[in-house]
Amino acid sequence: MEKKNRIETICVQGGYRPGNGEPRQVPIIQSTTFKYATSEDMGKLFDLEASGYFYTRLQNPTNDIVAAKIAEMEGGTAAMLTSSGQAANFFSIFNIANCGDHVVASSTIYGGTFNLFSVTMKKMGIDFTFVEPDCSEDELNAAFRPNTKACFGETIANPALTVLDIEKFARAAHGHGVPLIIDNTFATPVNCRPFEWGADIVTHSTTKYMDGHGSAVGGAIVDSGRFDWMKYADKFPGLCTPDESYHGITYAEKFGLAGAFITKATAQLMRDFGSIQAPQNAYLLNNGLESLHVRMARHCENGLAVAEFLENNDKIAWVTYPGLKSDKYYALAQKYMPGGTCGVVSFGVKGGRKAAEKFMANLRIAAIETHVADARTCCLHPASSTHRQMSDEELLAAGVSADLVRLSCGLESKEDLIEDIAQALEKI
Repeated sequence: MEKKNRIETICVQGGYRPGNGEPRQVPIIQSTTFKYATSEDMGKLFDLEASGYFYTRLQNPTNDIVAAKIAEMEGGTAAMLTSSGQAANFFSIFNIANCGDHVVASSTIYGGTFNLFSVTMKKMGIDFTFVEPDCSEDELNAAFRPNTKACFGETIANPALTVLDIEKFARAAHGHGVPLIIDNTFATPVNCRPFEWGADIVTHSTTKYMDGHGSAVGGAIVDSGRFDWMKYADKFPGLCTPDESYHGITYAEKFGLAGAFITKATAQLMRDFGSIQAPQNAYLLNNGLESLHVRMARHCENGLAVAEFLENNDKIAWVTYPGLKSDKYYALAQKYMPGGTCGVVSFGVKGGRKAAEKFMANLRIAAIETHVADARTCCLHPASSTHRQMSDEELLAAGVSADLVRLSCGLESKEDLIEDIAQALEKI
């Protein structure tokens, strides 16, 4: 049995093993199309009888190399890159849920994902039930219906920073014969590998820590290769019955547990929606992945230092950071992420919305941005930006109060970050 490398080695060398005389760096295949000697050769690709490339809207060699690295990092069997994290979450659900189906999701998910599920996908006829992540197992199980096709949550919610009890949600999902899909963006596989706790599909906004430098928007989907689709064939006809739009292939039979989900998402959804990640972006993403294990340690160190400072400042109303011993989710964080959580700290400034806005305006190092999980420290007031489409009731359900400030600690000196925060607070 081949020895499995540790996460640090996978970050640097996973996914790509150049041969003799081949490029050491992942090559950028910046081409829309690929040449073949005969129509028969190309036909085998269209029949999924041979592996290869015919049009970058579906697949590209650069993307596949980087996707293979992310699959190896997560401990999965197959992966695909998408144009954004939103596309990844959409594909992960739409690959198995259709009009008339139902999905259970944690309520404290990213506002953009909440809107995707509750508004856009609802228009497509897919119904979502949102449950409190801290609900009891009985309450969680009560949310499932006969037509439920998946359960969805975030390892660390953005920006509420609630830590999902992955095992609890996995038990409920599997008890109802559906997969658990986990958005692992904030923790990354460096700090948490959800498959080890029972998750079946993992998604990422690679725009965040994986890229880490604000260079390229992207997303990823990884399959654990463990969910038995054929066991619940009546629930998942898209995977378990012939696809007449693709030569009558039954994905679960032809590609097995290891490849069915990602192959279907590529052959159907990427074909029809075309939400491919640009090869140039995949190249930039890979450069970020090579240092992810080093950067995450620094992000977590800075996040904890800032959280501890804020916790003891009399101008701060409250602080949420799962690495704080006083935090509600500290025990769950220690269980699922003993090596660290993330660099994002959420807190409220005394004086509410106006005080928070004044505080942010006086920061010198941290920039106000619609971004998070970057090498540079940035901050945001979600209620007036990323979550502004949500009502006050929906904000509270998502764990986002009107005074919440989300501070994403970068890779700068933690002493400089704390001094910057202190001087901004003094001006309130």
